[in-house]
Amino acid sequence: QVQLVESGGGSVQAGGSLRLSCLASRSIFSRNLMGWYRQAPGKQRELVAGITSGGGTNYADSVKGRFTISRDNAKSTVYLQMNSLKPEDTAVYYCNTRPIPLAYWGQGTQVTVSS
Repeated sequence: QVQLVESGGGSVQAGGSLRLSCLASRSIFSRNLMGWYRQAPGKQRELVAGITSGGGTNYADSVKGRFTISRDNAKSTVYLQMNSLKPEDTAVYYCNTRPIPLAYWGQGTQVTVSS
């Protein structure tokens, strides 16, 4: 069964922090690189952070130094710690496999950053 369940979003002021979580079904999590994507209104979905099964990470330039991706293999969960949030980080955040995401997407979690 395919499962991607994101949580942890909310509304914060600029400069604030949030920690997102994504619970994935083990069949997905154990065999794939994972990533966090986001989609802002009127924009295409973009990859913001990725992590390998061994913990290697990469980030989009727009979030480098502010966001940290991590994973707990025992819990099949991927996290995204977001610090120093900016209004331009406002989007729905999703997790999925990378470099090619599955056709299935979870419901996402809304992050809203006010100035």
